[in-house]
Amino acid sequence: MVAAVVLAVVFTRSGGGSGSAGGNGEVFLQAAAKTGPEPFTESTAKDSSVPPVAASPTGSSEPANAVRGVDGSAPGLYGGTRNVSSCDVEKQVKALQADPTKNKVFASVAGVPPSGVPAFLRSLTPVQLRMDTRVTNHGYRDGAATTYQAVLQAGTAVLVDDRGVPRTRCACGNPLTPPIAQQTTPKRTGDTWASYNPSNVVVVAPSTTVINIFVIYDPDHHDWIARHRGDTGGKDHKTHPPVRPSPPVSVSPPTTPSTPSPCVSTSAGATPSGSASPCPPALVTPSSPSSPSSSSPSSPPPSSESPGETLTPSSSAPEPPLASDTTSDTNQSAPLSGAVVSWSV
Repeated sequence: MVAAVVLAVVFTRSGGGSGSAGGNGEVFLQAAAKTGPEPFTESTAKDSSVPPVAASPTGSSEPANAVRGVDGSAPGLYGGTRNVSSCDVEKQVKALQADPTKNKVFASVAGVPPSGVPAFLRSLTPVQLRMDTRVTNHGYRDGAATTYQAVLQAGTAVLVDDRGVPRTRCACGNPLTPPIAQQTTPKRTGDTWASYNPSNVVVVAPSTTVINIFVIYDPDHHDWIARHRGDTGGKDHKTHPPVRPSPPVSVSPPTTPSTPSPCVSTSAGATPSGSASPCPPALVTPSSPSSPSSSSPSSPPPSSESPGETLTPSSSAPEPPLASDTTSDTNQSAPLSGAVVSWSV
């Protein structure tokens, strides 16, 4: 099953943050164990020690600015320790509930009502990244969300949704959304780590089906374990190693979009009303709003690191999920408001 590579105009969630979402030519590298700038909460991460893994080779030379994506259901994409949660979900819930303003801002980015934040967090699955991963990170400052492009180091503790997409960074409590394509070669700022290579940075594309079981690698015991969706490790059990121990990567060159075809952006699995079709999993490109958003994007403090290669996120060709691990259940959260225009490449 092959997913389309899509370039789409950024949409704004109802009550959400900034419209340009940080597509301003800068990418902030965030080390796994560091809190980072403008945190929503204190760290709720319990472990940030999973070693990085190289993706399966693509078998062909990659063009400049190639887009690299990994399907959210790919076995081995994430890691963790058996019967141990990488994040303290209840601590995260309490921290936000103790600050109604932060809770409201977090909810607006996550696309849920403020009262729904606890249930949203508890529906997510705690895992650790095994690959350096591009996301849009959202900090908190002066009662509003700030927005910047980030690369999260392998080992970072995150909470992922039922399509395998990172939704919260546990070291800072920040909500995460898919990355934004940079219109120019971005400058790297922030942290550094020895294994970092811009050509190995990936973007997680949403699984086409709900993931009931995540097949993750346990480096502490050199085992493969099955973790239930929304579980904090209590139901973990050993499972068979996947055929591919390293997640396969889909690589596609960026292409000038063709004639746009309208679609409606919705949450995973939801069906929009009307005649418009739902947008496929997408890499989004920032729009050009006529006026700045009331919560304008903000980039973290720059570092002295020199600019590097372009980090261009993408969606990917999903690896077929294990039949016993997924379901086609489409009872997802309510559609997000705001239409987008997308182009299939």
